[in-house]
Amino acid sequence: MPIGEAFPLQIVVVVPAHNEADHLPGCLRALATAALCVSVPVLTVVVLDSCDDGSEMLAGQFGPDVHFVSVDAGNVGAARAAGFAYARGLYDDGMQTWYATTDADSAVDADWLVRMTAPGADMVLGVVRVPSWRNFPAAVARRYLRGYRSGRGGHRHVHGANMGFRAGAYWAVGGFRPLASGEDVELVERFTAAGRWIHRDSGLSVATSDRAEGRAPGGFADHLRGLSRKAAS
Repeated sequence: MPIGEAFPLQIVVVVPAHNEADHLPGCLRALATAALCVSVPVLTVVVLDSCDDGSEMLAGQFGPDVHFVSVDAGNVGAARAAGFAYARGLYDDGMQTWYATTDADSAVDADWLVRMTAPGADMVLGVVRVPSWRNFPAAVARRYLRGYRSGRGGHRHVHGANMGFRAGAYWAVGGFRPLASGEDVELVERFTAAGRWIHRDSGLSVATSDRAEGRAPGGFADHLRGLSRKAAS
């Protein structure tokens, strides 16, 4: 269902952040551009989780539609869940609210929200790309790209940096669980078990960093480090 019709009437984007003061400005500027490309209100909720790097000083610098909340969970699943729980108190969470989430070290494209809401699915899963390899050698980048192969149309990947879902469907399956990693995959499994329509779009891409030290155990940075060890062996 194209945006601007009955669905959605509003969009909520949640960004969990643990000591991301350097990356957050770029992330939020990209989200602001994406918000300008849709005709419905967009609320961005930044969840500062156990931050001690001054990230809270960014609050108020990105306009009234960007809210900052703080938690002390040390857990990305709990942080994402806290962001949507906060938004639930502000918006009617029926079938006409769309939820999306990305990561603080990532930058969405201008058409991110347009493309994500267009299929009318219960959940949309995109892919990620690394536009600049700074922390790993070329051999690691090549190994990563060979293994990633998203294919045409659909793909097999799940990234918390690039996913969205209907609010009603999200709450019906219980929302994000407080998992230190893999909270995105586990949510997709519950959507699947509930028979929800999941649309996988290999053209829906988000730029992310190649940092070697990640925020979640078993996350993208750990995956890249694993590839680095294989390349060196």
